[in-house]
Amino acid sequence: MPLPKLPTRMGAMVTADAYREAADASEVAEAPAAAITREPQAKREAQAKATSLPIAPPVPEPPTLAVVTSRPAKKTRLPVAKRKMFVLDTNVLLHDSNSLFKFEEHDIFLPMIVLEELDHQKKGMSEVARNARQVSRFLDGLVANSNELDKGVSLDAVGNVEALGKLHFQTTALYSTLPIELPPGKADNIILNVVHALQAVYSKRQVVLVSKDINMRLKARALGLPAEDYLNDHVLDDSDLLYDGVMPLPENFWAKHGKDVESWLQGGTTYYRIKGPLCSEFIVNEFVYFDGELPLQAQVKEVSGTSAVLATLRDYSHGKNNVWGITARNREQNFALNLLMNPDCDFVSLLGQAGTGKTLLALAAALTQTLETKRYNEIIITRATVPVGDDIGFLPGTEEEKMLPWMGALEDNLEVLHLGAGTGEFAPNTGGQDWTKSSTMELIRSRIKVKSLNFMRGRTFLNKMLIIDEAQNLTPKQMKTLVTRAGPGTKIVCLGNIAQIDTPYLTEGSSGLTYVVDRFKGWPHAGHITLQRGERSRLADYASEAL
Repeated sequence: MPLPKLPTRMGAMVTADAYREAADASEVAEAPAAAITREPQAKREAQAKATSLPIAPPVPEPPTLAVVTSRPAKKTRLPVAKRKMFVLDTNVLLHDSNSLFKFEEHDIFLPMIVLEELDHQKKGMSEVARNARQVSRFLDGLVANSNELDKGVSLDAVGNVEALGKLHFQTTALYSTLPIELPPGKADNIILNVVHALQAVYSKRQVVLVSKDINMRLKARALGLPAEDYLNDHVLDDSDLLYDGVMPLPENFWAKHGKDVESWLQGGTTYYRIKGPLCSEFIVNEFVYFDGELPLQAQVKEVSGTSAVLATLRDYSHGKNNVWGITARNREQNFALNLLMNPDCDFVSLLGQAGTGKTLLALAAALTQTLETKRYNEIIITRATVPVGDDIGFLPGTEEEKMLPWMGALEDNLEVLHLGAGTGEFAPNTGGQDWTKSSTMELIRSRIKVKSLNFMRGRTFLNKMLIIDEAQNLTPKQMKTLVTRAGPGTKIVCLGNIAQIDTPYLTEGSSGLTYVVDRFKGWPHAGHITLQRGERSRLADYASEAL
């Protein structure tokens, strides 16, 4: 009678990593594989001697297999002594509700006064109030299953695996004597006292204050306390590195890229396929130009290694190609109109100083494609209502009537387009408008809707052209809310000047306009142009330079 088969040993299937993870909490000595098979073999030998049966051979060890996993290496937690302790000011949390999880392997400390200020800011429908409520939800989720707050709470408890540090709350009173006596009762001074006291509590660790308030950081440094700005929301460290959408070609361009050029005509556009070392630096929808013996102005349509496909442009500087009576006055304006009039380009961003024609070009392209070609059925214009000076208070009327004082640029450009519609000339208005001009203005106004940012959440725009003016005053989160409103057939145009930011705590590197320019770079259905030359008047041009 043959012996029954021995059961398969499940222990051989456990990997070393899984064993170590199972033994992480308590020290377990690993038993060698030979010890696992030795005891059954000895029993079989004893049974064979007693029954005079032949001894069954020992079960051979299965070969060791190298397990290869494609899972990326997990970040390891730093030892406590090497972690920094970041003390967050309230304005950091109100600026970015996700800032709790942006400090990677380092720890975060929240003073009690910060929680008090969050509670004061949570009421209302503003972006600051929404961020305060979101931070409170995050904190509630982190401490839900923790009974020992004095030891810290793991920041990855709610699924944020990138945050490997711990969150510490102020659970006891912290006293310290600052080098300079500060007025008591002020929240900023209380936080500075906490930072100074923590340096004594965590003497072996680096304690750093993080604040968006410049004066707060100056006070901290004057007291000898390390302080930093919250830089995680910065898209670029230097605004000069921002993508401008235009690349001038070198003088030797045709010498290095003029061989084996392929060209073909499609839909009235001439395409060129070129090969050379510069092609790898091109970005899809970027504009290139060459002012030499063989001048070239083209748009990059495709990039593949060291080859690229360029498409010629429509010349909007010529009167026959005018857009609602407007012609391009410089190279960048021509590039901008090619983007604005391209139905395949769903997102366009225009940057430039005052007087470069951003609003005028966008409005002219919108009117042409709404009233003439019928590509869009409506024009929606919105902007951030951030005052330059003192706020004038509440405004009466409907939503559009409340927004009209913020739309002075719209009225000015409509007047220009109204006077020069179809002529390309902007003669001064003498007051003798005929009835055809008045009816045209009424038709234009019937297709333009002015909307407030406050009521954009949840909406979907179908076959509309959405123009976002003064977009540099929007945060990245607000910009995301607006851009995601686009439905089928909708085009979004963002206009702004990142040198004129009025929103508190926003900089050129953290503006929502900078954010979308950088993130949409290279997408086949988006384009960007930075307008360089002012075309408003010689007085405005000189003022921009001299003042």
